[in-house]
Amino acid sequence: MEKLGKKDTNIINIRFLILYFFIYAIIGWILETFYALGTLGHFVKRGFLYGPLCPIYGWGAVILISCLKRYKSKPLKLFIYSTVIFSIFEYLAGFALDALFSDRWWDYTNDFMNLNGRISIFFSFAWGFIALIFIHFIHPFIEKLTKKVLKKISMNVQIFFMNIIVSTWIVDTILSTIKYLN
Repeated sequence: MEKLGKKDTNIINIRFLILYFFIYAIIGWILETFYALGTLGHFVKRGFLYGPLCPIYGWGAVILISCLKRYKSKPLKLFIYSTVIFSIFEYLAGFALDALFSDRWWDYTNDFMNLNGRISIFFSFAWGFIALIFIHFIHPFIEKLTKKVLKKISMNVQIFFMNIIVSTWIVDTILSTIKYLN
């Protein structure tokens, strides 16, 4: 069997990060949709994009997998780093969406200890706890399942579908941006 070089390993890791981005962006959209359904009592299309993706969850998962997974055996550090990093990330994403589109996709104004309605102490701590659950339980399960499924699909088919998914996301992002800028 041919030994993989560092460059080959990096390409494989990037491919998995892209795949995980989409898996968790879809899961995030589903969670957001059910959360809205539960709190509002009716279906509300969640997220910025036309399609069923909430990229903020995809990016969050990629950050956890690529930067914070190494703290799996140090739960307090993982919790603290996740709480801080995702609070900053959520604030910046909220600020950017508001600045670019004059619209808010979430608002914590009525929550205790919020900062400009973009983050709140409750959700900051929630991101820390979610990171612990994600790194210890959710991602290992998804990672195992993903690798099991991908073993059954040829590399050419994987690359083809990855290109379709990424291209569709780019088109969706462009069309959604145009929609919100008008």
